[in-house]
Parts: sequence; C-alpha cells; structure tokens
Amino acid sequence: MAGVEWKASLSALDRYEVIQTLAYRRASLPPAAQGDAVAIEQAAYQGAASREGYNAACDAGVATRSKSSSTSPSSPSHDAAPDGTSSDHSANDRGGTRIGPYTNCTPIAEGVTSQVFRSGSNALKVITTHRNIEPHNPRREAKILSSLSDCPEVITLLDVFHDQAQFMVLRFPYMPLTLAAVIDQGGTSRGGSAPSKGLSQRQLGVIFRDVLLALSHIHPMGIIHRDIKPSAILLASPTGPGRLSDFGTAWHPSLSAAVEPPDDKILDIGTGPYRAPEVLFGNKAYDAGVDMWSLGVALAEAATGAPPFESRPASEDGSQLGLILSVFKTLGTPTPETWPEAQSFKVSPFQLWTVFPQRPWTEIMPGVNDDTRAAVAAMVRFDKERVAAAQALELPLFANI
Repeated sequence: MAGVEWKASLSALDRYEVIQTLAYRRASLPPAAQGDAVAIEQAAYQGAASREGYNAACDAGVATRSKSSSTSPSSPSHDAAPDGTSSDHSANDRGGTRIGPYTNCTPIAEGVTSQVFRSGSNALKVITTHRNIEPHNPRREAKILSSLSDCPEVITLLDVFHDQAQFMVLRFPYMPLTLAAVIDQGGTSRGGSAPSKGLSQRQLGVIFRDVLLALSHIHPMGIIHRDIKPSAILLASPTGPGRLSDFGTAWHPSLSAAVEPPDDKILDIGTGPYRAPEVLFGNKAYDAGVDMWSLGVALAEAATGAPPFESRPASEDGSQLGLILSVFKTLGTPTPETWPEAQSFKVSPFQLWTVFPQRPWTEIMPGVNDDTRAAVAAMVRFDKERVAAAQALELPLFANI
C-alpha cells in the first residue's frame, strides 16, 4: 500500500496496540533503552512509506536502543558494599540494632536507594548504595536540604554521618505520620464519629498550605522537587502541620546542571499517578510546574480518597501509556488550543490518541466543596496557566485558613 493510503487503514487502536507491543519488548531492555515506546512508534509512523516499512521501523527502533544501551555501564546493585559483601539493611539485619551512635533502630520505610529507620525522636535515612543512580543523588539531596534550613515547611536535615558499614546516613526529626497514611485512614470525620472518605476541608487547607509554602520557597531558587506525593508529605498529626520531605531526586540549577542541563533533564521522575503529562510526552525542559501538577493530584486524592488517574506499577508493561490514557479520559484529550506548549514536545499528544471530551471538575470530583475543586483545577491543567505555588496560596482553600 503506497503513499499515505496505508495510514488511513491504521486506526488509533491499531497504533495503540503496536505501542503496547513495543512497551512489552522494551521492558526486557536495559534501563537506558526503556521508556521510548511512544517515540519509536511515532517516528515510524511519520517516516514510513508503507505498512511494511512502518513495521520494520518499529522493529529497528527497539533493536537500535537495545544495541546502544548494551555498551552503557550497568547500574550498580543496591545491596553491594565496596568489598562485594551483602549490605542489605533489612528489618532482620537492622531492626532494634545500632546505626552509628543510634540504638533501637526500627525500619519504617524503604525507597529505591535508601531505607528509613526510627530511633527515638530521630528518623535515619540510610543510603543503601555507594554510587549515585541518577536522578537519585544523596549527596546532592543533603546539600539541597542544608540550603533550605531556613524554610520550616521543609523537613530539617539535622546532620549527615556514615554508619559502621560506611553507608551514608541522613538524620531528620521523626514525624509520626505521612499524608498517605492519613488518606488511607480516611481522614477525620466531618462532624460524625465515623471516618470520612476524604480529609476535611480544614485538613486539606492546613496540610497543603504548608506544602505550598515549601514549594513557594524552593521554586524561586530554581529547585524542582520532582517527586511530590502523599508519602513525601510528613505530618505531626492528622491535622498537620505538614513538612515536605524526600528530596532524593530533586533538581538544582547549579548542583544538577552537570548531569542534567536545564533543557535536557531526566524524564524518569515522579511516581505513578502523580507524574506530570509534559514528562510523559518527553519534554526534557520541564520546570517547577511538574511539582504543581503532582500536588494537585495529591490534593484530589486527599479530598476524595483516591487519585483521579489510574496508574499501574512502573514495572508493568505499558504503565506509562495507561497513565496517559487515564489522564485523557479524565480531563479530555488536549488539543493545540488547550495545550499550545506541547506542539514543541518530542512526542506529540495530539495525533495519536482517541479524542475524549473535556469534563467539568464537578463531574470529576462530585461531592467535593467548591474551594477544593477550584484549587485542584488550578494545578491539574495542561497549559502554562497552571498555577504557581505563590499564586496558589492566594486561593480560598488556603488563604481562608
């Protein structure tokens, strides 16, 4: 089938199935080759002269990324100590034992490159790898947090030391709750004895105002948190105050520039349903707006009991594609008019996807008060009119606390 006629026979569903197949195939590739299924398919679609050429280009795209990534250094094991011995900080190994000068340490959380333990009034973040796995960089995290000691809404870094196994340890004040835990518990009652589905309006206002104060402090400094989510918001009680934590993947204009120039940042940031759409479509020049999108998704979740978008675990094939589809189903498929900035993205969000109609926030978040819906709507939008942190503080939900 010559010319452009073959494209007419290829529906959006056909293309989506091709992308799913590519996503399945690239999941077995090294990390450097992953995440490009949409880009591979779109380049093949635009450049091929026939259906056969399209299929061959898709195959070649995966093969090229596989070959180029095979020469890249492999990622280090998270559990390997410099001498090659196992150094896993599991509950069995660490629970109730000593970390440096701190005793009775019990595990409370675990991340990609770290484990967090409690010892009395201290939270000890033990970095379980001796090499950076970008964008995770604990030394940069420590430097960023040290520069933010004057912001009370950012968790305070008390000190940094190395434990007896020479693992880097960041010490923070222990906070008993995360926003994720409070959401799971259903928040506080809006007047009755039974827990409510979401948090009360006052809870939302107090907790998210504190996070906005943190973001309004770091964003003018050029710092982007890049992993805003309920588990990164620490709480002294179910009603606050809140502290922003987990700066392990944060971007800093001077500390990050050598490995991540401002217009060529890493795309593998964020968590699940909180990932901003510009990142999903390959815009490496993203800015602090990614934090505001993530915060808006977290606010919607805290208000309703569930995030507005569905997201499968990152390890599952097609997880990114599924999130894109969920965002479009919920908010409506963007157009060049509603998201003009996306016309310059590496991967276009306009030509591939089924067109879903725009939906009002009253339909997306029924039964939620107007001030909360307005705050979510100001943060969770595609275009450059997405509200900044300092502006968001002036919204009624936060200004009236």
